[in-house]
Amino acid sequence: MAFPFFGDDKSTVARLLATLPQVGRLEWIGLRPARRTELESVAEAEVITDRHLAGDHASPKAGGKRQITLIQQEHLASVAGFLGLAEPVAPGRLRRNLVVSGLNLLALKGRQIQIGDEVILDITGECHPCSRMEEELGPGGYNAMRGHGGLTAHIAQGGRLRVGDAVRVLPPTPPADANGQ
Repeated sequence: MAFPFFGDDKSTVARLLATLPQVGRLEWIGLRPARRTELESVAEAEVITDRHLAGDHASPKAGGKRQITLIQQEHLASVAGFLGLAEPVAPGRLRRNLVVSGLNLLALKGRQIQIGDEVILDITGECHPCSRMEEELGPGGYNAMRGHGGLTAHIAQGGRLRVGDAVRVLPPTPPADANGQ
């Protein structure tokens, strides 16, 4: 299931998005073994097509737009700065499954990314902070995360993820013609 892109290859937005850095790196993988528990950092994980990360308590419905969550590593220091912390926030505290560096994730809404050799994700939207950020980060945690909460994605193709895998932006899917092809 491909999610629509912003326009055809001739549009200004398409040309501008093509200038983004196209390769990043998977820095961290986190799994929640049970509801309301801390995320466990793992070096690799199996991703199940159209479902979730194996070993994660979440079990989104097939076709869901929030099957896996991502956050940009560069935002960990920003969130810490808003809270007056000297060190970047540990990834598990932000309750996202994947931490990616080297790509502006927010610019990838509506696009596909490939992680490693197998996994393909459809970036579906922003992952807004929840009230748990106040519990996890203390007073101001929710507001520190606003605009820095990362993204949600649908798992178009599963496979194995490993920390250190390349994260590549895939070319946009051309729109179907009038005959649906």
